[in-house]
Amino acid sequence: MDRLIGIEVFVRAIRSGGLSAAGRQMRLSPTMAGRHLDALEARLGTTLVTRTTRRLVLTEAGAAYLERAERILSELEEADADASAVSHKVEGLLRVSSPMTFGTLHVARLAAAFHEQNPGVTIELGLSDRYVDLLEERWDMAIRIGRLSDSSLVARRLATMRLAICAAPAYLARYGTPERADDLAYHVCLGFTLNEATGSASWGFGPDGGKRVAVRGPLCANNGEALVAAAVAGQGLVYGPRFIAQPALERGDLVEVTLAEPLVDLGGVFAVTHPTRHPLAKTRAWIDFLARQIPVLAIGW
Repeated sequence: MDRLIGIEVFVRAIRSGGLSAAGRQMRLSPTMAGRHLDALEARLGTTLVTRTTRRLVLTEAGAAYLERAERILSELEEADADASAVSHKVEGLLRVSSPMTFGTLHVARLAAAFHEQNPGVTIELGLSDRYVDLLEERWDMAIRIGRLSDSSLVARRLATMRLAICAAPAYLARYGTPERADDLAYHVCLGFTLNEATGSASWGFGPDGGKRVAVRGPLCANNGEALVAAAVAGQGLVYGPRFIAQPALERGDLVEVTLAEPLVDLGGVFAVTHPTRHPLAKTRAWIDFLARQIPVLAIGW
């Protein structure tokens, strides 16, 4: 059995949660992935993981081996990146991380268009609203929305992100349209639990969110699409990224509400990569493609 494949199966199995997931990433059957791991353990003469019916658990030897194995794979990827940069071949697997809603609404279809132009590239799109570690989880790049706090990353601004406050016409006809932020105390507000500026207890106004207004409502959620759906149903006002509400605004299902106070400056949409790696040609091509396409999307930028 190939020693290097065994190492990669081991690392991917731990990071992705199992041999089946590792096999899918490497285009191996679960059985073959298991054989590679067995061969690696046999060669080392030790058990790296304890296998249960639900997960893999690192042994003491496995934990020590994992750190060095990841370093080996990272250095190999660096070597591949250098070779790719020299040859300028836009090909291979491109691992892209994106926030859930933005990735579903926009990145997925952009990935399809990119593949038509670059058939040698296969994109693995990971959708998650959690903060991913590019180096540890081996993503080629990530799309991040908001204000970047990690200065160690190489970031390219793709677009400015706008917020909007919206409600269904029926809601506004029944309860009236707020004109100032303080008017929200008399309205039903749907809070986004993952963002303090537009949360379930208070909403922020002004570029830095310095003005706080207490809000209340029957529903809060960690997903913007769910809140937009509730707003379309007439349950209250929603405050969040305009791109999520854009389709409903275009259909007339929602109306944008303009208040006297400026909304929070949410920052922008960024493509980020890890600074210690030379970006592969496929990564550079993908980011250049995003920089051309994202600003022209009809999502209120």
